Amino acid sequence: LNTVTKAQPSNQDIETALFTWKVLRHAKSNGILIAKDNTTIGLGAGQVSRVDAVHMALRKGGENVKGSVLASDAFFPFRDSIDAIKNSGIKVVMQPGGSIRDQEIIDACDEYGIAMIFTGTRCFKH
Repeated sequence: LNTVTKAQPSNQDIETALFTWKVLRHAKSNGILIAKDNTTIGLGAGQVSRVDAVHMALRKGGENVKGSVLASDAFFPFRDSIDAIKNSGIKVVMQPGGSIRDQEIIDACDEYGIAMIFTGTRCFKH
């Protein structure tokens, strides 16, 4: 795991991020999972676009997403997913990294004070 943002995840956040990764690998891609305290709060899976999966997971999680961790089964191709969560209270995002736009995604997280962890591997399932 590699934290790539100015904001740093807590030990509890890292533990929850690892939980999200274990659960998310069983969801159909494009998959987004939001969790807090090792409990799934919202899931968006099987969507045509990553940002649609983010919106679905946010809707499912509602107000409970404040203080949570969001994981994506593959890299974010654009910053729109980060822009979508900016006011949600999500504090950590975990994703594989590997997009040609990684720096743009990292910059968006830095702009919003969100920590981002790169795993270096995808867990997506078709």
